[in-house]
This record gives sequence, C-alpha cells and structure tokens, in this order.
Amino acid sequence: MPLLAIGLNHQTAPLALRERVAMDGGQLPAALVGLSAVPGVEEAALLSTCNRTEIYVQVAQGHEHGVSEWLARHHGLAPDMLSDYLYEHRDENAVRHLFRVATGLDSLVLGEPQILGQVKDAWQVARNQHHLRTPLDRLFQQSFSVAKRVRTDTRIGAHPVSVAYAAVRLARQVFSELDRATVLLVGAGDTIELAARHLVDAKVKRLLVANRTLDHAQALASRHGGYALPLSEMERHLPEADIVITATASREPVLRRSAVQAALKARRHRPMFLLDLAVPRDIEASVADLSDVYLYTVDDLEQVIEENRASRREAAEQAHAIIDLQVEHFMTWWRAQGRQDALKSLRNQGEAAREEALARAREQLASGRNADDVVALLAHQLTNKLLHGPSLALRQAALDGDLDLLRAAERLYDKTHDAKPSP
Repeated sequence: MPLLAIGLNHQTAPLALRERVAMDGGQLPAALVGLSAVPGVEEAALLSTCNRTEIYVQVAQGHEHGVSEWLARHHGLAPDMLSDYLYEHRDENAVRHLFRVATGLDSLVLGEPQILGQVKDAWQVARNQHHLRTPLDRLFQQSFSVAKRVRTDTRIGAHPVSVAYAAVRLARQVFSELDRATVLLVGAGDTIELAARHLVDAKVKRLLVANRTLDHAQALASRHGGYALPLSEMERHLPEADIVITATASREPVLRRSAVQAALKARRHRPMFLLDLAVPRDIEASVADLSDVYLYTVDDLEQVIEENRASRREAAEQAHAIIDLQVEHFMTWWRAQGRQDALKSLRNQGEAAREEALARAREQLASGRNADDVVALLAHQLTNKLLHGPSLALRQAALDGDLDLLRAAERLYDKTHDAKPSP
C-alpha cells in the first residue's frame, strides 16, 4: 500500500491557481473528511500554505488517481486544469519530500522556519480527526525530528529568514530610507508579526496595524510601538501609508482598486508600494494597473530570495545528506512493518488451526473417546493443517524450478539456524 505526496507549489503552479486550491485552517477538517472518503484512502493529511497545497496519503494500490481527481473536484476544477501543475511523489520519494518541506529546503525562502509550524498544524488537524494511522503519523513525527536535527547540525538556520524578511528587504529597495515611511500592516498573524519586527529594526517612521479583530491588532501594535485600527477603518487611513503589506486569511480581497484610487488622489499621487503576501490574494489584482502604484506578490520576491539561496547552499547540501540518511531509516522501519504483517498473518493462521483442532478434540473427549487417541489425532490433524499450504507451494516450486523459494524454505526449516534461547 503506497505512500503518496501529491500537490502543487510556487515552483510548479502560478499564483492564480495556487489561490484557487488554497485551504485555510477552518476548511481543512471538512476537506479531510471528503479526502478520507475517496476509495482506497487509508489515512490522509492536508498541508496548505501561501506557497503550496499538498496531500499526504496511504492509499490502496490502483487508487492513486482518485486522490488528484478529488483535489480538482473539491475546488470545482476539471482534472486537466490541475494535472500539468501537480507533482506526485511515491514511497521513498514521498518521505524525502516531506522531510525537505519540513526543513524549509523546498520553500520559496530556503530554510525559512515558519513552514515547520505549518506542517505540525497539518499533522495535528489530521490526528485530531483520526485520519492518521501508524505509518503516516510516524512519518510526520519523524519529519519534526529531522527538521530539528537539520537546524542543529547545519547553518541553514544561522540567519533566520522568512517571506516577511524578504518583503521588508524589497521595501528597502523601493524606499531607501524607511525612517521616513509610514507602513500599514494588514493582518495580525505570524507573517505580519515578523514583518513588524523587521520594520522596527529598520527604524520605520510610523507603523499602522489593521485587522478584522481589533484586539489582535492592538496586541501586535503595542509590541512594536505601532497604532492599531479595525479593518473597517483601513481605507480612511490608507492615504497615510507609503508602504502596505498584507497577509490575511481572507478568501476575498480586503483592499479594492477603488480604495487605492481614492488614496492616491488624497496623496496627490505620491507613489505607494503594496506587497501582498497572502494566498488567496488580499489586494485586487487590477490595482497593478494604476499609475504611481507598485504592487508585488509573493512570486515577485525572487531576486531577494536568490541572495538567500546563495548564502545557504552549502548548508542545504549538508541538510540533504541528513535527510537521505533519515529517509533510509524510515523506509527500513516501514518495510519491516510489511514483513511483520506477513508474520502476523502466518501466526493468525496457526492460531486459527489450533483453535479448530482443539474444538474437535474437546467434542471427542466429551463423547467419551479415549484421551490418548484424541491427543494423537489432535497432533496428526494439526500437523497436516499447518504443513498443507507450505507443502503444496514447495511441491509446485520443485516442478517450476523455483530455486529461490526452495532455498528460502531450506533456510527457514534448517535447525542449524534456530535462534539459541536466551540464558
């Protein structure tokens, strides 16, 4: 029963498609119920971030295509609309992929630490809903250990980097003197929190924080010396902002073209730098068509991120070596589970044969038959029952010239290989 990792990310799919298949935390439970109902799916987890949507499943052989078809159907898409953008990793490659994701090696910003928390959240949701069994549950937990080891044993995390960091770097390229800029942050999650930290370090002149829940905005603003406002008042304060950075979980844009147009007019068309870090997007795409507006999305951070990749390439090579070793360890354990399943099946057959023989023996004793005769018959019947299947298989192997099976049987029944009892 194969393990699969199926999904799309910033490397394979455009932003417009990624935002169509993105799922926030509130949508994951219902989606997992639907995914687990796909024929052949034994266990499942869903990971959805601003840069990827991925499915991890253990699925019965021959049912693999049903998983990708479910992803398209769940989002109201025809399967062929997704097929060119999806990747599929199987067994060992699926294990390696999750380890790379958890360590940040598959991220837009190489080595970014936030992804590990998102992987843990995906695991927790699937576990709470009982969609995980031993193989996938163990795989996710091992990915956490691998990520910790990579950060401990390499310099991939020596200089913490995030999409928020790259965003502020890009803002500095547009506004060389951030100490003269007013920045409006929209949202109050981890990405906005990190952006606020970097902006304070850059000595930004003024910081505004808008959020649907005012308490969250106030808490974040108070930590960084900013001013909080409810999302309903954002448009009134928009003309004050030289830079706007958004990262909410909204399914619809929170900043419309008409609001930006009005803000530009109030600013007498002084330029505005808008950076949308959300998927789905927070800022209406047509805003990019306005004069005096510089609108960027997460896909526009490539130049800043490439500098990060170059500085971390050696650490990434060391991380890959650790991952390769840990993949081997997991696969050794997983393959052993398959062998143990065969052993359990053999033992269950033996137990069933024993119970059947004992039941017959008890009936014969109850009918008054001689105990010695019953014991002799029990031993004879049990021996025949246990050896019937293997005898037929070995006889056929001899006729077919199946030397592998014959040699395996010799090793299995060779008493010289019997394990010595422990003292």
